[in-house]
Amino acid sequence: MGFSRFPLNSAFIFTFGALGGMLFGFDTGIISGASPLIEADFNLTVSQTGFITSSVLIGSCVGALSIGALSDRFGRKKLLIVSAILFLLGSGLCATATGFLMMVAARIILGLAVGAASALTPAYLAELAPKERRGSLSTLFQLMITFGILLAYASNLGFLHHNLLGFADWRWMLGSALVPAALLLIGGILLPESPRYLVNKGDERNAFKVLTLIRTDVDQTQVQLELDEIKAVAAQDTKGGVRELFRIAKPALVAAIGIMLFQQLVGINSVIYFLPQVFIKGFGFPEADAIWVSVGIGVVNFVSTIVATMIMDKFPRKRLLIFGSIVMTVSLAILAVMNFTGDVAALAVPTMILIAFYILGFAVSWGPIAWVLIGEIFPLSVRGIGSSFGSAANWLGNFIVSQFFLMLLDAFGNNVGGPFAIFGVFAALSIPFVMRFVPETKGKSLEEIEEELTRR
Repeated sequence: MGFSRFPLNSAFIFTFGALGGMLFGFDTGIISGASPLIEADFNLTVSQTGFITSSVLIGSCVGALSIGALSDRFGRKKLLIVSAILFLLGSGLCATATGFLMMVAARIILGLAVGAASALTPAYLAELAPKERRGSLSTLFQLMITFGILLAYASNLGFLHHNLLGFADWRWMLGSALVPAALLLIGGILLPESPRYLVNKGDERNAFKVLTLIRTDVDQTQVQLELDEIKAVAAQDTKGGVRELFRIAKPALVAAIGIMLFQQLVGINSVIYFLPQVFIKGFGFPEADAIWVSVGIGVVNFVSTIVATMIMDKFPRKRLLIFGSIVMTVSLAILAVMNFTGDVAALAVPTMILIAFYILGFAVSWGPIAWVLIGEIFPLSVRGIGSSFGSAANWLGNFIVSQFFLMLLDAFGNNVGGPFAIFGVFAALSIPFVMRFVPETKGKSLEEIEEELTRR
């Protein structure tokens, strides 16, 4: 096979493996700066602009749901390559769109790619990582998402009002996504297949090769031990479809769907997509200042996720989730009360600080852990399809929040206290959910987690 010729080191494999996350962040973040410009250029209504933003989520839901079964059949590597090609196609069509319908079609194609990447990448990273470092390596996916969002904000600022070579600035913003998409394609061609998938397909020789390649710090006997453990589990596994998923993996499915819905219903993406609008509408900021606020929040998000990567394998996952929920509940509650009772004009800076605390609480816990867990808790036979159900729940929650946020803001007379109070309630509700339904997975091999959860 191809990879034996390339002495790829594990840093390269994990970084490129997580590139799907960066594209996911980039394509969701880039639209926040481009949409007002597209709205003006194409003379769109507010609801049409909203639909251009959220149409990506329709594609994502479809992409996430269909990719799982495909990746269980054809392997993680081939489908990473397919999603890279969809990224290239979608980005190219977005940049050259001539009107509303073409833009929506292009965003749906991008959505297919984003959804595919969001279901594939966590499972791929979890299957490659050693159990002691699986949390921090799987957190790379979330780190790349936040990095992608930050890059997108930078690209928005860089291209704003620069109509280079006679093309409008927003075309350059959307077209800049072609660069990371091309990187993912190159990476996908060079990356090894997941050893667990290879074992499942009866190709032990190459599975051993891949494991030797990525476990540089252990000797051959330990690699053989890990391979035997994977083989033992693969041998007793039936081939899983949807029916199998509901039969053996119900506790995992409840946990995954719940975690993913809560991750969105605490409102994080409304902040990422619409923060400039909040400061323009709620606090009367000029546009350029509002974009800078979102860059600042993007930096907080990125740095907090780096912290999460460092502490992820030191604390139990459940404890981190509950800690994050408490921080979010408290900051959202204070925000809501303050904005309903105080003088709005004086509240812009305290609002910024509280939003930063809320993002910090999210970024060290729910942001990364939700993605880590959906890569971990499903049995091997249904891991692809299970991850896609979790991922699709995430896109559904995301769609609900981003579709209704501006309407909510409007309903409360542009007072941000309203939507934030609602998000605060969900943040509080997430605590009992975690205590009751989420399994602890820190430090256990994927095979141990599978045994515990199928016994439940």
